[in-house]
Amino acid sequence: MFELFSIGFDQILHLDIMVTVFIGVLGGVIAGAIPGFTITMAVVLALPFTFGMEPTQGVATIMGVSIGGLSGGLISAALLGIPGTPSSVATTFDAYPMVKNGFPGKALSIGIWASFFGTLISTVALVTIAPQVAAFAMKIGPWEYFSLIFFSLTIIAGLTGDTIEKGLLAGLLGLAIATVGIDPMTGVSRFTFGLFYLKAGVPFLTVLIGMFAMSRLLTEIESKTLRKDEMSKGEQQYDSKFKLDILESLLIVLKQPVNLLRSSLIGTFIGAVPGAGASISNILAYDQAKKGSKYPEKFGTGISDGVIASESGNNSTAGGGLITTLALGIPGDAVGAVILSALMIHGVTPGPLLIRNNPEIIGSIFVTLIIASFFMIIIQFLGAKVFVKIVNIPKYVLVPVVLALCIIGSYVLHNRITDLYILLAMGIMGYFLVKYKYPLTPIILGVILGPMAEVNLRRALIADPNPMLFFTRPISLFFLVIALLSVILSVRQNYKNNMRKRQKA
Repeated sequence: MFELFSIGFDQILHLDIMVTVFIGVLGGVIAGAIPGFTITMAVVLALPFTFGMEPTQGVATIMGVSIGGLSGGLISAALLGIPGTPSSVATTFDAYPMVKNGFPGKALSIGIWASFFGTLISTVALVTIAPQVAAFAMKIGPWEYFSLIFFSLTIIAGLTGDTIEKGLLAGLLGLAIATVGIDPMTGVSRFTFGLFYLKAGVPFLTVLIGMFAMSRLLTEIESKTLRKDEMSKGEQQYDSKFKLDILESLLIVLKQPVNLLRSSLIGTFIGAVPGAGASISNILAYDQAKKGSKYPEKFGTGISDGVIASESGNNSTAGGGLITTLALGIPGDAVGAVILSALMIHGVTPGPLLIRNNPEIIGSIFVTLIIASFFMIIIQFLGAKVFVKIVNIPKYVLVPVVLALCIIGSYVLHNRITDLYILLAMGIMGYFLVKYKYPLTPIILGVILGPMAEVNLRRALIADPNPMLFFTRPISLFFLVIALLSVILSVRQNYKNNMRKRQKA
């Protein structure tokens, strides 16, 4: 393991790579601070800029954007009570009241330190667990892989959306999109409807950019409330008396090791569960901190415990999500899917053989997580007062800039003008799905997991046409059983939520 770190430091400690990682973290922090501009959008827009880089530099830059984005949502969540990203929702519960109580610097400082330690703890978990997961994966066959991916798809559908039905339908739509193009095993065209340009399939990144970025832009264009007045008031209110309590806040965080460790481990675990992501770990870590507290009644009034739990919980998904992404080739969430695609674009195949075949990539990712964490606290502490102004960027400036980046990013991937038509179609589809409250994450992960599920299912049936092997092989049966349990629990949770809504009504 120490050898991987040695290789990683040798790969990363070059001026050009360090500069691009720093810029990536800075861009991620800025993107995270802008309400509605999600981490996924930031990572997607940054990806085309890495095409000309070496694999190590390209992946390190994307990792920097991810780390910065997870932390950047803290800025608007604390100062304005508006979560910059979905992963900062619980941060508003105590960080914003702390700011209203007259401690904006303290709220930000505690959140920054919690983000920093959460990332480091998840990195330790990644370094410790990922090689074991990869070694275990070497022993499983296509039956187990299919069952694992099937379980991943049930988790995706169950944990997103207003209802489980909408989550399942969104996941099925993603699987359907993945079937368009050339059959991966026979070379026969499928569902192209006589359109030649669909024979190449629907590019994953085009779907990603269209569904997330384009649909968001169309929604923003439609929106009549730009929140400009509210943001200006927030800027004026805290601009004059802004002071960071760096050392005092560090001591506050370190005096709560149980809360910090528990929240970070929750985030790491949630990050490793396909389809969950930082938005869930952020709320779950906060909930567990409140349940385990001696004074739960103080949560929501501006208590430091809540800020520590929420921020360490969401940032620790960075390392946790990479466990399954690197060891199994299965992304934990949409951001992990982009990282997975970044590896593939640079000719690196994630999975059990990655550590053996590309130790320099694994080592550089380990080291990048640590370096990006230090870059994050430097950028956050030095630029916290300046970043308050970023949330005040008018939408009429932001929307056309991002739209242009979306179009460029889609075109340069394959240099095909037809990809822009697909981008537009995916954007319109994503817009209507958002409008009718269908989740987008199951679609994206369905697109990337669908081909893997299909190939492994067909390989298993070719090796032995007996379908009972999926149920008689212990590991495969285990994944199918927990897949069934995840659906049952999701249905049960959905039923309880509907009952609560009816009682409130």
